[in-house]
Amino acid sequence: MTVQVVLVHGIRTSATMWRSQVEYLTARGNPVRAVDLPGHGARMSEGFTLESAFAAIDDAVRDAATRGPVLLAGHSMGGLLCIEYVGAEEPPPVAGFIAASCTAIPRGIGLQTYRFLARRFDALPDRGMWLTNQVLDRTLPAETRPDFGAGGYAFDTQDLALRSLSVLDLLAALRRIDVPLWFINGQYDQLRVNERLFLRLAKHAELVVVPRTSHLVTAMRPQVFNALLEVALATLEAPDATREAPDATREASDG
Repeated sequence: MTVQVVLVHGIRTSATMWRSQVEYLTARGNPVRAVDLPGHGARMSEGFTLESAFAAIDDAVRDAATRGPVLLAGHSMGGLLCIEYVGAEEPPPVAGFIAASCTAIPRGIGLQTYRFLARRFDALPDRGMWLTNQVLDRTLPAETRPDFGAGGYAFDTQDLALRSLSVLDLLAALRRIDVPLWFINGQYDQLRVNERLFLRLAKHAELVVVPRTSHLVTAMRPQVFNALLEVALATLEAPDATREAPDATREASDG
């Protein structure tokens, strides 16, 4: 059966951030669904709760699972939510999992500092969009630059969503994940702080670090990320596929 792919975006952005991956997967012949979480993208008018976010992910996964094995990929906040989701006590129908730019525990002083900075940024006259655009213009390639904000920015949801993440029990969830798992981080990603702990706790995990790349690894290096999607898909498609993925760290090529 053909591997189905579900993609979950990070905070403030939307399903449009995955356009490069959707194009790649569609051309490859893998059905793909990029989810808009509540309060984001096409669901901007809705309130964000953890329950509604998990429901959005679960609806997409269970629908895809009726047609084949599911590869779930989440970025940043979406990745954190997906760790909790895949590592539930009653596992969902996920055959493989990519957790991108999300190897940090969202609580304590780190989360408080992030929320403080986000609130200060949001308090700027243009909600920080001038600076945001300057950074994105200088770091994202032309092929993905329009995609990142095409679905709008969830300014009003950001602080609530960040606060909600503090109740996630990611360490317990990681211990329960029993499918092939790839952690993908940019070399300069600020959320790499707990990557070694996450790698140690997950049974079948591999860590891939993409050189010269920031937190926005999917958009900054789309060809590399798509190549890593290919690795995951090939693993799930192999006739003798096993859940025993090697515990290893890799540095992605610059191709």
